[in-house]
Amino acid sequence: MTGRRNDGRPGGPSRSGFRPGFRPGGRPGGSGPRPESGAPDGSAVLYGWHPVVQALGNAERGLHRLLATENAAARLTEEFGDGLRITPELVRPSEIGRLLGPDAVHQGLYLEAEPLPAPGLDDLPADALLLALDQITDPHNVGAIVRTAAAFGVAGIVTTVRHAPGATGVLAKSASGGLEHVPFVTVRNLAEALIELGERGYTRIGLDSDAPASLDTLTIARPLVIVLGAEGKGLRERTRTCCDILARIPFSGAIRSLNVSNAAAITLYALGRPPA
Repeated sequence: MTGRRNDGRPGGPSRSGFRPGFRPGGRPGGSGPRPESGAPDGSAVLYGWHPVVQALGNAERGLHRLLATENAAARLTEEFGDGLRITPELVRPSEIGRLLGPDAVHQGLYLEAEPLPAPGLDDLPADALLLALDQITDPHNVGAIVRTAAAFGVAGIVTTVRHAPGATGVLAKSASGGLEHVPFVTVRNLAEALIELGERGYTRIGLDSDAPASLDTLTIARPLVIVLGAEGKGLRERTRTCCDILARIPFSGAIRSLNVSNAAAITLYALGRPPA
């Protein structure tokens, strides 16, 4: 997750804000692999109350098809009134379950939608707070990171075309609407992107469980990019060399590692608060 040994080893939000981006056909920008939903090629599949409601409230999100149970449709009417941008098709819960699989907690809502345009590094604010993900592949973890990033005002999540889950399905559900507020900045090579960010004045902080520096001793001005490593492996050596500082979470208890999404939340709280 976060370091050479990885701190993540074994171990209604606002409808306004910085809009997310996805590249059609790319990863994580494209919709990624889908269950046998029959969704149009290149579409993102969103399900569950928060992901669907946030997408419906995002005017930049093109909509293809909305399935809703009777109860869920009634809740949408309460939420949007006459402002709902697409007419739902009323279905039984089992029909949505058939599209998504028996384990999906869909809460009576299923949406096929357009991916959103992805920003490049040039499009980010000059004082941005970013996250960079080094081959984190679990969609539950990435989705939870997106949700936390939305809560802390992260301007973008830098990730690679390969070795990253699609911004759809399980990831979107875990993000609980965060995909509508935090864009993915998709790059081909993470190390090269970190080098470019460094040239643009960003301080690059890599999370590493063996690092000498402790998060609680750092005060870092923006622009800032926090780099998180893959589950089980941590930061790759090349990624580590592209960081200005390697830092660790100062644990005080018997457990010395955290899931990567939990570590991301702690690090954003420690380093990501805006200046007073």
